[in-house]
Amino acid sequence: MTDPHRPDFGLAGKTVLVTGASRGIGRAIAQGCWRAGADLVLAVRDTADVADIVREAQADGRRALAVRMDIGDLAKIRSGVAEAHMAMGRIDVLVNNVGIGPEAPAEDVTEADFDMTVNVNLKGTFFMSQTVGRLMIGQGGGGIVNISSQAGTVALRTESVYCMTKAAIDHLTRCLAFEWAAHKINVNSVAPTFIWTDGTRPYLSEARNHAGVLRHIPLGRIGEPIDVVGAVIFLASPAASLITGANLLIDGGWSLG
Repeated sequence: MTDPHRPDFGLAGKTVLVTGASRGIGRAIAQGCWRAGADLVLAVRDTADVADIVREAQADGRRALAVRMDIGDLAKIRSGVAEAHMAMGRIDVLVNNVGIGPEAPAEDVTEADFDMTVNVNLKGTFFMSQTVGRLMIGQGGGGIVNISSQAGTVALRTESVYCMTKAAIDHLTRCLAFEWAAHKINVNSVAPTFIWTDGTRPYLSEARNHAGVLRHIPLGRIGEPIDVVGAVIFLASPAASLITGANLLIDGGWSLG
């Protein structure tokens, strides 16, 4: 029985689809969601990369499925979502996690890198949201959490195109939240600072880079994946049912400066 005096921060009974779940923040989100009670769909390029998560979730009594998907290809988005929906029956929460960011000074950005970054980060996020959003409209509601970045709020050298796409995702979040509120679909985003992952570790492990990042973070530490996981689970849970169109900065205060 639901206790009206106790917020529900769990995901029991929900099916959560996480894109880019094979490593880093996406992998941590997937693991956190099934531990919070959710059934899982893991959208990845290679399903072998998440076979362990599928086994662990299933061993814990969850339904779990990995589907092949390329977020840069609309046809593969649609086929992957259709496969997931057929297998699971519904998708209650979408976590748009996939993102790339080739570094280059603005004067040296190539057209190929520009097109690739916009195609994956922005076009992919939009059409993934559209494809799953149509299903959510049909089932009477759902929730979308976009993984943005502090780069959508603050300027970072050599990251002009990445910053541009993340700022666009923040506003896309508000637009979809406004448009789909009538369908009981909550749309929010989270915006992490630098997070310790296998991808960032080589850069952050260099003393000069580590010190340079910490100078911008008033709370004095670089983030861990669990810092992002907690925010995603909250926004996907019943406890956040009246929150939509929000962008939750997980930046240790970087954007305050």
